[in-house]
Amino acid sequence: MALSHSLGFPRIGRDRELKKALEAHWKGELDEAGLQAVGRELRAAHWQVQKDAGIELLPVGDFAWYDQVLAHSLTLGVIPERFRPHSGKPSLDTLFSMARGVSQGCCGGAHAQELTKWFDTNYHYLVPEFTADQRFQLSWEQLFDEVAEAHALGHRVKPVLIGPLTYLWLGKVKGDAGGANCFDKLELLDRLLPLYGEILGRLAAQGVEWVQIDEPILGLDLPQDWKNAFERAYHLLQHAPLKKLVATYFSGLDDNLGLAVGLPVDGLHVDLVRAPEQLPLLLDRLPAYKVLSLGVVNGRNVWRCDLDKALAQLQQAQERFGANLWVAGSCSLLHSPVDLNREDQLDGELQGWLAFAVQKCAEIAILARAVNQPQAAEVQAALAESRALQASRAGSSRIHQAAVQARLNAITPADSQRISPFVERIDKQRARLQLPALPTTTIGSFPQTAAIRLARQSFKAGKLSAAAYTEAMHSEIRHAVDVQENLGLDVLVHGEAERNDMVEYFAEQLDGYAFTRFGWVQSYGSRCVKPAVIVGDLSRPRPMTVEWIRYAQGLTDKVMKGMLTGPVTMLMWSFPREDVSREVQARQLALAIRDEVQDLEAAGIKIVQIDEAAFREGLPLRKAQWADYLAWASEAFRLCASGVRDETQIHTHMCYSEFNDVIESIAAMDADVITIETSRSDMQLLEAFEAFAYPNDIGPGVYDIHSPRVPDTHEMVNLMRKAAQRIPVERLWVNPDCGLKTRAWAETEAALVNMVAAARQLRSELA
Repeated sequence: MALSHSLGFPRIGRDRELKKALEAHWKGELDEAGLQAVGRELRAAHWQVQKDAGIELLPVGDFAWYDQVLAHSLTLGVIPERFRPHSGKPSLDTLFSMARGVSQGCCGGAHAQELTKWFDTNYHYLVPEFTADQRFQLSWEQLFDEVAEAHALGHRVKPVLIGPLTYLWLGKVKGDAGGANCFDKLELLDRLLPLYGEILGRLAAQGVEWVQIDEPILGLDLPQDWKNAFERAYHLLQHAPLKKLVATYFSGLDDNLGLAVGLPVDGLHVDLVRAPEQLPLLLDRLPAYKVLSLGVVNGRNVWRCDLDKALAQLQQAQERFGANLWVAGSCSLLHSPVDLNREDQLDGELQGWLAFAVQKCAEIAILARAVNQPQAAEVQAALAESRALQASRAGSSRIHQAAVQARLNAITPADSQRISPFVERIDKQRARLQLPALPTTTIGSFPQTAAIRLARQSFKAGKLSAAAYTEAMHSEIRHAVDVQENLGLDVLVHGEAERNDMVEYFAEQLDGYAFTRFGWVQSYGSRCVKPAVIVGDLSRPRPMTVEWIRYAQGLTDKVMKGMLTGPVTMLMWSFPREDVSREVQARQLALAIRDEVQDLEAAGIKIVQIDEAAFREGLPLRKAQWADYLAWASEAFRLCASGVRDETQIHTHMCYSEFNDVIESIAAMDADVITIETSRSDMQLLEAFEAFAYPNDIGPGVYDIHSPRVPDTHEMVNLMRKAAQRIPVERLWVNPDCGLKTRAWAETEAALVNMVAAARQLRSELA
C-alpha cells in the first residue's frame, strides 16, 4: 500500500504562537519554562493535525527555536568559540546568542552568525562556521527529546536530519584566506560521519524505524569530489541500524540521478513539482526494492493540487514500486502557511482554489488512498472536486486582462534602457544632489512601533477615519525626518510607517493580487511574512506612494528618497501564478512600478530606490537555467527604472546573497547605486564587486540590523576601510545592511549615531 508522509510542517503555529513566545522570552516577559511549554504544545498540535489529515508517517526534528540549520549546528557541537559556554554544554541562551548576537555579557559583544537564504527560498538559515581544528560532538538533545515526546503521544514518526554533505556545503570556513587556517571544508567529513552514526544509533535505540536525511544539494551542480564523498559517506552510514530515506527537493537530480539512485540507502525522495521530467529515468534506474517517495503536492505555493495530474504520476510509479511507493509534498511544508480554515475573509471562489499546509496534508493523504483504492467513493469525490476547481480557475474572468496583455506586447528594447550610460549620468546626479563624500543614508524603513501597528489595525477595522489615519502617519513621518536631520544623515527616507510589508503594501494597490489574513510563513527566527497571492494579470490603477513621499520631502531641504519594491522581489516574495511564466509576471509588475517611478520623478523626487532584495534568490539552482532567468530578471528591473531622466538617481538594495556568479547581471541592471548586506560576512561579499570591477556606486552595509547589537564607530570605520580597499572611495556610500522596521528606536538611533560618526571620521581622513 502506498504510504503518505510529510517532510516537515510549519513550526510557527496557526496564530504565530512561536513568534509571540520567542519575542516575549527575549524581552524577559516569558521564562524558559514557559517558552518550552509553548514549543511542546505546538509540536503536539502539529503532529495531531497532520495525523488527522491522513499523514501516516510524521516528521520529528522539523521544529526549531530559530532555524533548523542552527539547531543542527548545536546538535553537532558546531559552536563558534565566541559563543562557547564556559560549562561546555549549550543552552537556549547559546542558541539565541548565535542567532542574534550579544551586545554585552559573557560573550563580550559577539556578532551573530551569518544569515543567508536557504537555497532559492525566502527562508534564511544561520551559516555554520567551521575551523581547521573543528571537532564534532553530540551537544544538543532536542531531537531525541522530541522523538520521545511523539512516541509518548502514540505517533509513528520519521526523524528529519540535515544530511552530512548538505550540512558541510551550507557552512563556511572561518580563517584567513590562503592562510594557515584556510582548508577545504570537505576534509571535515571523516570527522563528522561517526557522529551521524552515533545519532542514528540513538534513534534506533528509541524504536525509530525510518529516518529522513535531507540532501538537497543533490539538486545542485556538484564538484566531482563532492559526488565522490556522497558514495563514501553513505557506504559508511549504511550499517546504522535503521532505514534511511534520502530526501532531495527544489530541483531535479539531473546529472546526480545515477549517484542518488545508487546510494546504499533504503529510499529516495524527489521533487516532481520542480522537476517532473525526472520521473521516467527514476522509474528506470531506481531499484524496485527501494522506496520511491514522490513529492507531487507543491510545498512552496498555495494553489490546490491538480489531483488528476499528480495521480497519473503516482500510478506510473505504482506499476514498478507497488508498496514501496510513498506520497509526499515536494519539500517541507515550512514554506506554506499553516491552515486555510483560519481564513475568514476570502471570497468563496478564491478560497476554493487554495490549500495551506493542513490542506496539503489532506491532499497527500487522498492521493495515497487514490493509489491504493482508486474506486473508493471518497477518492472519486475528491477527484471530481479537483477537476471542477481547476476548470473554474482557468476560466475565471479575474485571471486575464486584455489591456495588460496588450501593453506587455507593445514593449520595445528601448523601454529598458536609460538615456545615457552611467559615467555620464553620475556627473549630472552629483551636480544636482550636492552630497559629501561617503554619503550616509538608510535602506528605507524605520521602527514599526506599537502605535503604528495599532493605527493601521484601527484604520482597517473602520475604527479610525482616513483623515485621522493620515495624520497619524504624517506624525510618524515627521518624527522620522526630525530624527534623521538631528543625526546628520545626508539622504533621508520617510520611514515607511504606512507600510505593513514591502511587498504586501504595493500588492494591495495593484490589480491582480489577493490577500490572506493568516497566511504567515517563517522567514527567519521570529520574523514572519505574509506573501500576497498573484491571482491574475497585474496593473497599477493609481499612484501608490507619491503623496507620502511628497509630504516627507516637504518637511526637509535634504534629499528624500522615494522607496519602491522591484518587480523580481514582488514576484519572488508572493505566491505566484502557475498558469503563466515567472517572466510574464515580472514584466507585468515592472510596467506597474515604472508608472510609479515616473510619477515620483514628476513630483520632484531626485532619488528613487527600487529594492530587489530577492534578485539572487530567484536564480535557478542549476547553472544551465541561469542565463534565461538573469536575462529577464535584469530586463524587468531596467524596464521599471528606465523611464526617467539622467539626473534622477536610481538605487536598489539586495539582501544576503552570494554575488560572485551573478555580478555581471547585477551590473546589467544598471542601477546608479546598489546597497547590499555585508556586515555579517565582514565585507567578504564585496570581493565579487572588486574582482568584476563593478562600475556603479555601492553602499556596503556597515552594521547588521537583524541583531539587537549596536556596533561602535570603530567597528564601522574598520568595515568601511575594508570596503575602500576593494571599491574606490568616491563610489562608496555608508548605510546599514537592511531596513530598520524590526528594530526599536533606541538601538536604531544609537547605531545611526555611530554610523554617521564613522562616515565623518573617514571623510576627515580623506581631507
